[in-house]
Amino acid sequence: MLTWQEIDAARRRLDGVAIRTPVLHSRQFDEESGATVHFKAENFQRAGAFKFRGAYNKLKSALEEAPVTEIVAFSSGNHAQAVALSAKLLGMKATIVMPSDAPAAKLSATRAYGAEIVLYDRYKESRDEIGSRLVSERGALLVPPFDDYEIMAGQATAAVELLEEVPDLDAIVVPVSGGGLIAGCSVAARRMSPRVAVYGTEPEEGSDTAQSLARGERVSIEIPHTIADGLQVASPGKLTFPIVQKNVDGVLLVSDDELVETLCFILERMKVLVEPSGVAGAAAVRHRKADFAGKKVGVILSGGNVDRDKLAAYLLQSAGASA
Repeated sequence: MLTWQEIDAARRRLDGVAIRTPVLHSRQFDEESGATVHFKAENFQRAGAFKFRGAYNKLKSALEEAPVTEIVAFSSGNHAQAVALSAKLLGMKATIVMPSDAPAAKLSATRAYGAEIVLYDRYKESRDEIGSRLVSERGALLVPPFDDYEIMAGQATAAVELLEEVPDLDAIVVPVSGGGLIAGCSVAARRMSPRVAVYGTEPEEGSDTAQSLARGERVSIEIPHTIADGLQVASPGKLTFPIVQKNVDGVLLVSDDELVETLCFILERMKVLVEPSGVAGAAAVRHRKADFAGKKVGVILSGGNVDRDKLAAYLLQSAGASA
């Protein structure tokens, strides 16, 4: 299991490298959600998402053990950018396996950080198999997107900073993909504020973690069709799921329409750009997926990497819905 000592070590590695992102607040969001909400803005993190924390911690910790010259990772976008940037900072060659339908902005940014990209069809091919083959062929280090304790420890530092700034939270709400962020955040929360409730959020079409918790074992689903491209996984991780089972109070489900509405509200009223995956926790609070009335809630805005064309479409959809 992930330990506090690993999280503390990650904090030291990330000190002066990762951005200590701001905690934001909106009175109007509070009024409309019925809660007092504090947003940890990881969309302002390096490479535009919380993923930088885990990627850099993984590579830096590996270098402390032995020389590393080449790494391989697989990702729909945010982990790809984070690994590519971390590898560049640490002088490594990076190869990233990415789905062919990944947002163009994420593909472009990953290439801009100097990484080689290998494309695949997420609905027909296995990124794990492709990644394993490349690791074997090149003798590279695999940097998984979530199922790794050093990755989880790095992601946990987002919750550590949030709880240092707002120590009396009643709940923390976190987007869930493979579970690296919520696993890390839940361990940090249990250490720093044992009374705080920890909730995950998934798209309705991608409820693998919610289903897994209900059944008491990991459930695999078809790759979900949702605008939350960063949350399109088939199953929670082997390492992350036991931590989620132990520490997480529940997983809340949001629709794509609720993601769009919340994304547009935060952009228009708070002047902050968050991608659909990154806004999932906020959507769960805003659309009252649990009883947060009168409570003090921390929400991780996990990323802000969104294509301009898709953003324009979301804004038009939101305008049409409110007309």
